[in-house]
Amino acid sequence: MKRPVIIGVAGGSGSGKTTVVRNICERLEGLVAVIEQDAYYKDQSHLPMEERRKTNYDHPLAFDNDLLISHLRQLLQRKPIEKPVYDYTQHTRSRETVTVEPRDVILLEGILILEDEGLRALMDIKVFVDTDADLRILRRLERDVKTRGRSLDSVIQQYLTTVRPMHQQFVEPSKRYADLIIPEGGFNQVAVDLLVNQIRSILSNPAVT
Repeated sequence: MKRPVIIGVAGGSGSGKTTVVRNICERLEGLVAVIEQDAYYKDQSHLPMEERRKTNYDHPLAFDNDLLISHLRQLLQRKPIEKPVYDYTQHTRSRETVTVEPRDVILLEGILILEDEGLRALMDIKVFVDTDADLRILRRLERDVKTRGRSLDSVIQQYLTTVRPMHQQFVEPSKRYADLIIPEGGFNQVAVDLLVNQIRSILSNPAVT
């Protein structure tokens, strides 16, 4: 049985990573399992709420990459995993999990997946979605207010104090590890087409196991 292909899709918060992933899933229907790095924020249930609220979610240390790597290796062995669910309202991991079945293509998506050497070593193709900062902050504002119950002021404050400096310190420098840089996110159909064709090429190559 062929080894699954792992595609890493990185980029700043609000860059359009999810749109790229969605486009790939639509083009390779039934072949893709999606793993979001955001699901692997460290469990903080042992901390008081005030300490949880201080967490810098844009720093590499916020992620449980050991668990993420372990789960990716299980998927590579064609074994299902129980993906964590993070509760942003409680600032800790939920008791719920989501079963992810192995597929021919594993899409790993997250802001800092290229920053981690262990994660990079598992990827067959490394992608960085490159989008202007003004678009990224607008998208993040809309997402956090609508889906994560955040106030406008808190999102802006977080952007200025952690998101922007962490992007400059960790996310942007990780772009140098990318095999493919996609400007304008998922709306760049030419780049998405090239990526999908490359994935299909790897899947059809009998030398890749």
